[in-house]
Amino acid sequence: MLIPSIDLLGGRIVQLVQGEKLKLAFDDFDYWIERFAKYPLVQLIDLDAAMRQGENRALIEMICGRLPCQVGGGLRTAEDGRRLLDAGARRVIYGSSLFGVSEAEEKRRHKVIRLEFAEELKRALGEQALCFAVDSKGGQVAVKGWKDSVELTPEEAVTWLEDCCAAFLYTHVDTEGTMQGFPLEVAAVLRACTAKQLIVAGGIKSRAEVDALDAMGVDAVAGMAVYSGAMEA
Repeated sequence: MLIPSIDLLGGRIVQLVQGEKLKLAFDDFDYWIERFAKYPLVQLIDLDAAMRQGENRALIEMICGRLPCQVGGGLRTAEDGRRLLDAGARRVIYGSSLFGVSEAEEKRRHKVIRLEFAEELKRALGEQALCFAVDSKGGQVAVKGWKDSVELTPEEAVTWLEDCCAAFLYTHVDTEGTMQGFPLEVAAVLRACTAKQLIVAGGIKSRAEVDALDAMGVDAVAGMAVYSGAMEA
């Protein structure tokens, strides 16, 4: 299944290369909403919130009112997710807040994954409302807008978090926005690690690639290929 993405930055739809370099920007929201209306799920990310430099709440509410969206970007508490679900999101995406430790957590059972927080989210929001983002840069889980990383592989993260969410979103940051292709072997390894819905992103460039992932039981998020016209949506 192809899942189109809408990334919001500064009140516009944007596409970044590897989360840093602005490549494309649009403000014709009606056009893209109409293009994506046929899809059962659209991914909506608030990059301003993820980068802790503001938010696009009004746009998120408008888009969620017109498209079935899973929404992420800077979610840190269960209440953050509840507000998005109340605003019309079908599912919410948690990423960086699942990783790393505070001093209070140093003596708990796992020093890299915040398992107790993941379990709290499951209790508060329900498993079916949760998608956990496990992003990878140089083979390690990337956090905080892909600026930092933790000593953990994506496979380890997925295995530990398996019981607390309905889906995993994996982004291969090394190829994100490059349209150089997604490494199918990485998808195969992750597919073997979880029985939950697995969605991957990062460099996807063609419908043939989406079909190859679909044959593996993996869904694909496409952004740059769609917005640049390389892939029909």
